[in-house]
Amino acid sequence: MRRITRAVAVATVLALAAAACNANDRSAPGGGGTAAAEQGGTWHILTTSKEISLDPAKSQNLGISSIHLVLRGLTSWKTEQGKAAELVPDLATDTGQVSDGGKTWTYKLKPGLKYADGSPIVAADIKYGIERSFAPELSGGLGYHKSLLVGGEKYTGPYTGGQLASIETPDESTVVFKLNKPYGDWPWIVSMPAFSPVPKKADTDPAHYGEKPAASGPYQVKSYTPGSKLELERNPNWDKSTDPARTGLPDAIVLNMGLQPDVVNQRLIADAGDDKFAATTGVSVPAALIPTVNGNPAVKARVATSPSGALAYLAMNTKRPALANPAVRKAIEYAVDKQAVQVAQGGAEYGGEIASTLITPGIDGYAKYDLYEAPPAGDPDKAKQMLQAAGVSNLNLVLAADNSSSNVMGLGVAQAVQQGLKRAGINVTIKPLENEALVDLTTGNKPDFDLTVSSWLPDFPSALGNIQPLFASSEAGNGGYNISRYSNPAVDSAIAAATAEPDRAKAAGMWGAVDKQIMEDAPIVPLLYARNAFLHGSKVQNFYLSAYPPYPNQLIVGLSK
Repeated sequence: MRRITRAVAVATVLALAAAACNANDRSAPGGGGTAAAEQGGTWHILTTSKEISLDPAKSQNLGISSIHLVLRGLTSWKTEQGKAAELVPDLATDTGQVSDGGKTWTYKLKPGLKYADGSPIVAADIKYGIERSFAPELSGGLGYHKSLLVGGEKYTGPYTGGQLASIETPDESTVVFKLNKPYGDWPWIVSMPAFSPVPKKADTDPAHYGEKPAASGPYQVKSYTPGSKLELERNPNWDKSTDPARTGLPDAIVLNMGLQPDVVNQRLIADAGDDKFAATTGVSVPAALIPTVNGNPAVKARVATSPSGALAYLAMNTKRPALANPAVRKAIEYAVDKQAVQVAQGGAEYGGEIASTLITPGIDGYAKYDLYEAPPAGDPDKAKQMLQAAGVSNLNLVLAADNSSSNVMGLGVAQAVQQGLKRAGINVTIKPLENEALVDLTTGNKPDFDLTVSSWLPDFPSALGNIQPLFASSEAGNGGYNISRYSNPAVDSAIAAATAEPDRAKAAGMWGAVDKQIMEDAPIVPLLYARNAFLHGSKVQNFYLSAYPPYPNQLIVGLSK
């Protein structure tokens, strides 16, 4: 899982993702227009990214982003409007057969699978593709499997380390994974880019493999000009009958790169020429454009917002003397003005709904509850009473905040928090930092701050992603994202038990209980379930956002005439 200002980080990573539509009806978020999507046409994706790599070993992309138009995995994601993301078999015949108490997972490949050049996809290619992801020179991709596969902690990839014994291929259609502990979410892990097949014979130049990888999905790379354009064309050997996740509707897909955010939005508002067949993949509608969008019904109909999204939250450094007392942290739960934060983010329609849980809507285990039941604008009088009862007065805190112009969770939100706490008699000094410096401070081993505002979205639809990275003791310091430095042995045990549970329904219930258990200790203040809002052209269809993932599913987008 990756922390952000996660809404921004994902938008960057999802330069390989898309947008959606018709967000005005919350019961049917997104929509994708009114005409039917048809086979054919060229879909244009407008992105700010200057470079794009389709190397699965380097990718952090979600399961619905455009790397998965070129590369398939053992499993994939299927989305429908208003429903949670569903895990479906992709190259594999099912989502995995588990044995050995949750530590062994076996997959069989579907028959007849081919790459774009007509050569067969075999189990050894899956194994080799995963092994590549361990190579230090191909770092940067999602790496859950690296700590889960037996021997993974010492393995250095196929170029110097030979083969990884915990990935077995007894025949051309079977892949067996040996884990070092039970892990119920392994079927989601094998949907990640690193589990895409890479034939060893095609990996002659690893540093440039991502420019034209061996295509297993409905598209292959036609051309790539860094900073300018990536063109995808049809893969003639993709078989739709084997693929439940992708529609393969457009004849071609063009990623127009290196654009400025305001240029992207202005082009999509104008909806002229090829931009009628275009969308943005990660450039959200900024607050400054909201009046323009809302003032034109034709434009507003082409805005897709997610019903939910990343959790925006105020982290309280529980190791600081002033915040080590749970009573003080609970007083802050009442003091924060979440409504002011919502306004700073663009209001309820574009900014997001006020949050009270750790697990976000759209993730199994989410249950709506509010342990503290403070009014949206806070209850400063109750906060004062609680501080007085705790014997605390003249509380002075330092709030480390992101000063980057691109960060939606930046100074505006920090100032809204500051003003709310001031009404409760808590003095807050904002410490502005650039993003890299802020991450170093909050995840490092000398956390010289009391409060910070952040945002988090899981990399796959499991409550594990909401809980474990932010609240497990092992994730505090050393670059981990438990930035509240929260540590509770009982919670650690509960996290381990839920992680090991292979029954998803049981695991969801366990995660829901952990959510409330943590909130009893108040290490953070949930602020918003932040919405994403993207514009698209009038001819773009099947373009909607779910609660999770709060991004469009590029695998099903089509165009109308």
